[in-house]
Amino acid sequence: MLPNVSPVDPIIHTRHYPARPLLGVGAVVFRGDEVLLIQRGKPPLEGWWTLPGGLVEAGERLESAVVREVFEETGLRVRPTAVAAVFERIMPDLEGRTEYHYVIIDYLCELVSGNLEAASDVAAAEWVPLHSFTQRQIAPGTPGVINRALGLRS
Repeated sequence: MLPNVSPVDPIIHTRHYPARPLLGVGAVVFRGDEVLLIQRGKPPLEGWWTLPGGLVEAGERLESAVVREVFEETGLRVRPTAVAAVFERIMPDLEGRTEYHYVIIDYLCELVSGNLEAASDVAAAEWVPLHSFTQRQIAPGTPGVINRALGLRS
């Protein structure tokens, strides 16, 4: 028997101090020797550079979620081609409690169309040269995901 929980119960559906890990997707998109990065406009990691992406909605397929999220954040249309990495981001607060917990499936994606423009909850979106992306305040784990996707691209 299922517990009597409302589908809009804030304890279950909050990003901050979640009751369980949240499922997200991310996109690694290359254009020549550049990679698409966004600067987060909201917590967690506000101001840090990372890959575009976000949470999967109920009933939404993973590949559809990554296409939607990239478009919402950057105005670009992409096509997922392969899973680049499965990444876990667990962020404890100062007392050691789990403040954020995401399981993120990052896809290598091909650019299809669109004009790059920061939108949604991002502060900036840019094509960043591969030789210099680590010179930014880049979210932990992001360089490893980009390097794995580079290996898939070859």
